Amino acid sequence: MTTNNTTHAETPIEIAGAGPAGLAAAITLAHAGRQVVVHETHKEVGHRFGGDFQGLENWTTEEDVLKVLESLGLTTGFITMPGRNGTVFDPARNAYEIKSDEPLFYLIERGPGPGTLDSALLQQAQSLGVTVHFNSRLRHMAGEGILAAGPRAADAIAVGYHFETDMENGYWVICDDELAPQGYAYLLVMNGKGTVKSCMFSGFKQEKIYVKRTVAAFEQLVGLSMKNPQPHGGSGNFRIPKSAYSGPHPQVGEQAGFQDTLWGFGMRLAIHSGVLAAQSLLNGENYDTLWQRALLPQMQTAVVNRALFSLLGNRGYGWFLRHQLAKPNLRQLLCRQYQMTPLKRLLGPWATRRYESRRKDITCDHIDCHCIWCRGECCVHG
Repeated sequence: MTTNNTTHAETPIEIAGAGPAGLAAAITLAHAGRQVVVHETHKEVGHRFGGDFQGLENWTTEEDVLKVLESLGLTTGFITMPGRNGTVFDPARNAYEIKSDEPLFYLIERGPGPGTLDSALLQQAQSLGVTVHFNSRLRHMAGEGILAAGPRAADAIAVGYHFETDMENGYWVICDDELAPQGYAYLLVMNGKGTVKSCMFSGFKQEKIYVKRTVAAFEQLVGLSMKNPQPHGGSGNFRIPKSAYSGPHPQVGEQAGFQDTLWGFGMRLAIHSGVLAAQSLLNGENYDTLWQRALLPQMQTAVVNRALFSLLGNRGYGWFLRHQLAKPNLRQLLCRQYQMTPLKRLLGPWATRRYESRRKDITCDHIDCHCIWCRGECCVHG
């Protein structure tokens, strides 16, 4: 006779979405012996990123992020480039050199190709017996499951190009509202490939102008050389939910709004939320309790940081860079900036009023939706 516990354990847990958050949840569940079925709407893992370079931040914990992933039972078998030394420019094009003994972030590649974060997580999940169905949209979740379907609105966009290049490995950033309103423009190069983008928090409808200015600036400042450039863009949704449940099902990653509101370095939050959601199902714990304890302080601090950063503008970026980047132990400084302090707790209500997610408006306001950043993203919100 089959017991209720055995029946429960043999019932597959469904996951909607095969991004890092969904796959992290699947891996955690599979490690515990649960059957898992992941449904991914696209034909391959990481479809919307297509070779995008991103930074896996390494400053919000004293322990290195790769060791953190290993401690969570997740693979680190993807290609990385430690981000130590780089250059940041202010609006006047003054250069500020970043020098760090420890990596501030790890440059990684996203998408379906070999060596990417997405492919490594997929391979680990499948090696543990996780079933992944591509071109499969999960429209109804009857039993236990996790929702990991990605961003629901655009609070920030990153638009530009992927390209081949003979430039040396490195990273460069420009803080200039004429290139990236309330955000930053960046150039990342690793192993003969590169990404150049404007990451903007406003002015979305002028994206083409900002991208053109960004490319021209990096050509002038660092000799940007692009071969076979391919346009690419993506969006990010930042919010702190009152609850990360949809009915009885946990929401993880950007579907819940788990992102870094300051600069958009949200992969760690997304992955961690997937692990926490899986643990909540395995242990019968309340998911809201778990993520609020583990993630909420950092997210609340990021909102305050975002509100303060948005006040700087072009007049303030130079001052900020002179006073912050010149200090030793930059990684430790950034870590402190992401810790809740009495002052930031006091500023919390003001920052929350100043920063409001666009989550409540999930419609695309671009005529015919021809924008690079929202193609294939906000068009699937309905």
